[in-house]
Amino acid sequence: MQAAQEYIGTRVVNVSSVPQRSPFRYPGGKTWLVPYIRLWLRSVGGRTCELIEPFAGGAIVSLTAVAENLVKRATLVELDEEVGAVWRVILNGDGVKLADDVAKFQMSLEAVKSVLTMQHRTLYDQAFATLVKNRVQRGGILAPGASLMKMGENGRGILSRWYPETLRRRILTIVAMNDKIAFVQGDGMDVLRKNAGRSDAAYFIDPPYTIAGKRLYTHSTIDHEALFRIADTLTGDFLMTYDSAKEIRWLAAKHGFDTVEIPMKNTHHAKKVELLVGRDLSWARVGTGGWPAQASRVSVPQKALG
Repeated sequence: MQAAQEYIGTRVVNVSSVPQRSPFRYPGGKTWLVPYIRLWLRSVGGRTCELIEPFAGGAIVSLTAVAENLVKRATLVELDEEVGAVWRVILNGDGVKLADDVAKFQMSLEAVKSVLTMQHRTLYDQAFATLVKNRVQRGGILAPGASLMKMGENGRGILSRWYPETLRRRILTIVAMNDKIAFVQGDGMDVLRKNAGRSDAAYFIDPPYTIAGKRLYTHSTIDHEALFRIADTLTGDFLMTYDSAKEIRWLAAKHGFDTVEIPMKNTHHAKKVELLVGRDLSWARVGTGGWPAQASRVSVPQKALG
């Protein structure tokens, strides 16, 4: 299967050229956005600030920002207990053991069923089971009701996305950066409120999709209007990403935020548009190398604001 693609300037860049640093296959992951993240953080002087990611998920943005010294440090926040278990184990002492156990795991349908049905007596057990589940379920979806892959790539079934040595390297790389990464198990909106007055922080805000969130995530219900009100109070700069829904464009216009539509292709070659929201997205309208970005400002008619 051809890798997903992202647009920067007038060029289409293969996402395989972007370093894959997350141990997760994450629905709605933002690997394709990494070139824009680099532009954004450089435009706001990110090297001197802490990046706070209140809906971390697979955390590709924070991992990239720390690995490439685009920020001083990062704080990941995640409400999902399964996803949180993985981050807590990797960052709080058992990451090397997890990496080694992943490399030693003999993937088979029987082994997978054993791991997924066993009672998790420890946080470590939960973390290991979550990684396995993320790799063997369709689309990496962890939400209740997701099914195991059947055919997978080239008919390899559950083996399709199980790359133990690759996963081991990614986990160990994160372990090596753990002095610059903090993890908070909890509500990202609460963390935003508590840190709103900080001038030394930047915020990458990637909430669940408004339309597909229920199918993709265990915790998909979010008060989007409240999130926009919180964003309005942040002292540091922020970048929000959303599906380009009418409700979100309306909220952005209501709060006077700048919006840019970014075209991209997913792994199924389907064209889609993501919406960037921020205070000033002029940096996003010029791609790397000076090419104009294929993005357009979104406007909402004044009468729609009520």
